[in-house]
Amino acid sequence: MLDNEIDTIDENKKKVKHQNIKKGVYLLPNLITSASLFGGFYSIIASLDGHFEKAAIAIIISGILDGLDGRIARLTGSTSKFGVEYDSLADLIAFGLAPGVLIFTWALRPFGRYGWLAAFLFVVCGALRLARFNVQVSTVESKRFNGLPIPAAAALVCTTVLMFFYLGHGEEMVKHITVLVLVYSLAFLMISNVKYYSFKQLNPSQRTPFKLLVGVIFLLIVIAAEPVLMLFILTFGYVLSGPITTLWDRRKRAQLTVAQKNDKASGFHR
Repeated sequence: MLDNEIDTIDENKKKVKHQNIKKGVYLLPNLITSASLFGGFYSIIASLDGHFEKAAIAIIISGILDGLDGRIARLTGSTSKFGVEYDSLADLIAFGLAPGVLIFTWALRPFGRYGWLAAFLFVVCGALRLARFNVQVSTVESKRFNGLPIPAAAALVCTTVLMFFYLGHGEEMVKHITVLVLVYSLAFLMISNVKYYSFKQLNPSQRTPFKLLVGVIFLLIVIAAEPVLMLFILTFGYVLSGPITTLWDRRKRAQLTVAQKNDKASGFHR
């Protein structure tokens, strides 16, 4: 009888503890997500004030923070459904709305209605990309993303803005047309089925080959030497890697299918 009462008390304590955990949130990863959201909000204010370089840098900083919050949550065991939902909402502001405002105020305003519609297309495709990722997160391959991740799309927008300032602006018409084509291309890639490497297999808490450490250090040195140029090359290369690897995989599958058909045909004739 006494044992049953003790078991009942322990179960009640566990229920109360579980309820308290549900009512609370993890502080560190959500603070980092809030900082990422702040970067996106600041970028919007800077774009409206005409400080386009500051707006682009703020979004890039948000991207760095966005990469940190998820990894810190996994390393500290503080992942939660609240954090996942909050991160998606912050991503939509920092990597969807903020780049949309930036590209419209900086380059697409002369196109009038077509300009802000192109900016809105970027935002809505980013929202659709996030919604699809949240639905498919437990069913798709973890090594690859299905469609261009919205932080990568925002990073290419920002590095493109910084590159034009780095090169001295250039022809205004070239800037407007280049950004218009870029926006439509990124919007299509975000909602496409093009596969992109996710880098989720890289775990900083695990042992890695010595050559990888040397390569990362060398990459950081090169970025420090020419940050604008190298960040643009890296983001542009990542965006191009999706279509290239997807076409390569399709070609390999087609060759494998043809080889299997030939093997079946040769076996049949025998």
